[in-house]
Amino acid sequence: MAARRSGLAVDVPAAQCSPTGRTAAGGGSPHHLKSATEGSATAGASTSGKGTSVISQARTALVHEWLTDWGGSEDVTRLMLESLPQAQLHATIDFLSEEHRARLGGGPIQTTFLQRAPFVQKKFWNYLPLTGLAVERHDLDAFDIIVSNSHAFAKGVITRGDQLHVSYVQSPMRYAWDLNHQYLRDYGLDKGVKGLMAHYMFHRLRAWDRQTANNVDLFLANSRYIQQRVWRTYRRRSRVLYPPVRTSLFALQPHKEDFYVTVSRLVSYKRIDLLVEAFAAMPQRKLVVIGDGPEAQALKLRCPANVTLMGWQSDEVVRQHLGSARAFLFAALEDFGISPLEAQACGTPVIAYGKGGATETVRDLHAADRPTGLLFPEQTTACIVEAVEAFEAAGVIFDPHACRTWAETFSEERFKREFKICVDQAWDVWRRQPQELESILTDGP
Repeated sequence: MAARRSGLAVDVPAAQCSPTGRTAAGGGSPHHLKSATEGSATAGASTSGKGTSVISQARTALVHEWLTDWGGSEDVTRLMLESLPQAQLHATIDFLSEEHRARLGGGPIQTTFLQRAPFVQKKFWNYLPLTGLAVERHDLDAFDIIVSNSHAFAKGVITRGDQLHVSYVQSPMRYAWDLNHQYLRDYGLDKGVKGLMAHYMFHRLRAWDRQTANNVDLFLANSRYIQQRVWRTYRRRSRVLYPPVRTSLFALQPHKEDFYVTVSRLVSYKRIDLLVEAFAAMPQRKLVVIGDGPEAQALKLRCPANVTLMGWQSDEVVRQHLGSARAFLFAALEDFGISPLEAQACGTPVIAYGKGGATETVRDLHAADRPTGLLFPEQTTACIVEAVEAFEAAGVIFDPHACRTWAETFSEERFKREFKICVDQAWDVWRRQPQELESILTDGP
């Protein structure tokens, strides 16, 4: 198996495979896949000329993590299925509502033995030590192409040497790598006998995660930030394909009200606590926090009068607040971050922490023409206060129409088009000369 992967296991830093063009903060284009007319040096014939797809006759499997709730990852899988309508969907477990399952086309979903495990729907995380084994039990022998949508285990499916495996990585599993110590602290598993057992389990999980990267022939990363993490974690090159934003659901609202908003799950790494502290230091300004999670009670205890915690709200209420807010606040270090782009789709500028995905989704006031927001350098209360003051001082330089235009470049149609091109190119090269698969990782000049 390792021999057939040798064409990709080249010890080259991620920066060298990063396509040309600047990030959003620098004002460049956000997209890194070649257009259908350009193709690639080795795969152009598959997407030009008559425009026919070489994968239309290929037997394709799509592997999702687990289907319990609907979120951004499920939207990606939905669009992948629309791009590859012949694909058979697999997931570790499936407990979606009928309404949500219908969004995936209503076809059969193949699950694993964990589907029948006791209490798995409510206590899935208790089965974490078995999830890798469950993913390896997906029987994919009947397929030519395997596409995995992975933020934890999905890329670990077992494939044959003649099958192409393309893995779209939302993130290498956070709780095993970058956020391991924070997760263990948050769940009280950083000390004692339970802590020792948890540390050992994640030690084994990291080894499995790195080993199964060798089963992937082509990595797609959902941002340049994740591209760097894929390289650091697996020492594998990847191609950036930004995830989709449902811009059609959000209406441009040019007229803003006098409050700021954030929409987030209330967990520690989102740093909603910093936003609350910052607005406690700015009592003349109002902040609305929409979302729920384990940090909700702690935030209520420290919430000043000018901060409103609304808890979970319907999509309609979220859209209303995103559209009417003066600006959207974002203090997390995120892999990508859909919410800031949803705010921009409403014409609302963003004030965000200037690391991670936000540097690619927000056109910074200090680095781009037609800015759509402002980035602050550190996750501190003082930096957030300073950023809000700088935002207000900038005034009308933030154009709602510019925000909307920028958000639309991350549309669902763009994702489907570029995803289809990438898989098409990969399959074309794989059938003819697998060792040349790296040729589609870089853009032309």
